[in-house]
Amino acid sequence: MSTAKIGKKIMDFRRLKGITIRDFSEITGLSTSLISQLERGMGNPSLNALEAIADALGIPMFSLFMGEIDNASLILRREDRKKVFDSDSKHILYDILTPSPIKSSLDLLLMNLTPKAETAGGFSTHAGEEIAFILEGDVFIMLEDEKFLLREGDTARILPTTRHKFINETDKEIKVLFVRSSPI
Repeated sequence: MSTAKIGKKIMDFRRLKGITIRDFSEITGLSTSLISQLERGMGNPSLNALEAIADALGIPMFSLFMGEIDNASLILRREDRKKVFDSDSKHILYDILTPSPIKSSLDLLLMNLTPKAETAGGFSTHAGEEIAFILEGDVFIMLEDEKFLLREGDTARILPTTRHKFINETDKEIKVLFVRSSPI
């Protein structure tokens, strides 16, 4: 992305917040002349400067680059999915279904849990919230020390930092669709 376009984004966000260049300088710790140069597309902002600007505006840094994303990159084809394997690389833990030209605040994952298996590594915890939808089969979920049977079509909400794991006690593969919030 050109520095002129980044500069225009900075100026647009700053003006939207009603912040003068002088006040913005104090908030970011950057000089007024540097901010002015950046907004006019002159100069090349450092990563530290962009972080300070994004923090001062209360936006994720990628927002400064948003206008340059090609809409086609927001589509993820089945054959292009990334996969996460278990520690012994014998089976896929998750298909990552989220298109990712930039970091998203949501992740969409598909878990295939083989017969008589449980999620690798024992209990998991996440900083974000997670929703699990059972696409195929019946599976047990452990939420902390409680065990619940989930059937095809059931949904479970997993709150942040809740210890959890899935257990497949059947002879069939289980498919679970996850939507997970993640800090940007």
